[in-house]
Amino acid sequence: MVSINSGKTVKMAHKVDDLETMNGSLTDVRAFCRVVELGTLSAAARVLGETKGSISRRLRRLESSLGLTLLARHPRSVTVTGEGQLFYGKAREGLLLLEEGAELARATRSEPRGVLRITAPLDLGQEWLPPIIVDFARQYPQIRVELLLSDQRLDLASHQIDVALRATEGGLPDMGYSARALTPLTMGWFAAPDYLAQAPAPQCPEDLHGHALILAGQGSQGCRVRLRQGAMEEQLTFWPRLQTLDYASVLRLALCGGGLGFMPSLVAAQAVSRGQLQPVLTAWQAPAAELYLITQSGLRAPGRVQAFKEFLLAALAVD
Repeated sequence: MVSINSGKTVKMAHKVDDLETMNGSLTDVRAFCRVVELGTLSAAARVLGETKGSISRRLRRLESSLGLTLLARHPRSVTVTGEGQLFYGKAREGLLLLEEGAELARATRSEPRGVLRITAPLDLGQEWLPPIIVDFARQYPQIRVELLLSDQRLDLASHQIDVALRATEGGLPDMGYSARALTPLTMGWFAAPDYLAQAPAPQCPEDLHGHALILAGQGSQGCRVRLRQGAMEEQLTFWPRLQTLDYASVLRLALCGGGLGFMPSLVAAQAVSRGQLQPVLTAWQAPAAELYLITQSGLRAPGRVQAFKEFLLAALAVD
């Protein structure tokens, strides 16, 4: 017979008893959470590898055991009732705690393992992140990495994402997830040596008007850039020679000698280290955004997530 030595253990035992008295199961709770996150029974069935009828039976069994209506059914979708929303919040938290407990138990006898799903913006994901991912995969061979590059802000729960890297100015909105600021994303001007051999580097912001510029933006109203040097500030509007929607394209055009490219320093870092680009007008700084690492909330992240977080912080030399 196992003795119970703490109040926390006693409470946990009561929680287990409560679960056992429910006619539903944890699988039913997981199915409910997936339906809430994905919006339809069909989508949840595809993700869980079950039939739509099986998911429907699980939901009915769970609602019967609780004596509540958790979802309002419509012909093509479902909506969460007030009671369902309350139950979902606690159920999702509980499932994350169970996953963390299993991960902790496995970690006592093995290194971090499993599938790590990461989403990042196209710019950073194409130019800055790949060598970090490759080095991480070499150090943790038991972790398989799935990289989802998109400028859309994918929801972590509904897309089963472990880590999201997001750049933003002015802080993140409250998304119900854990967020850690990683590093400022400073902007700068960069040009290929071949271009600078033909056009002298700018010495002040006004000199930029005399250069072929490569900027990210859209529309025909010009691209606005704000630059600061100490207490001085310049706000300029440019009609660039080359304009694109993303910084990865700005980088490639600058590498081809197309002009002065305005982009995040992280995007240009590898090209600068190889001598393919040179920073110019470095005395003038643009307002920086912030790069965040976002994970699903919980008392402790799974081992694979914690390992990647620590690896990324080391790569950025962030304490």
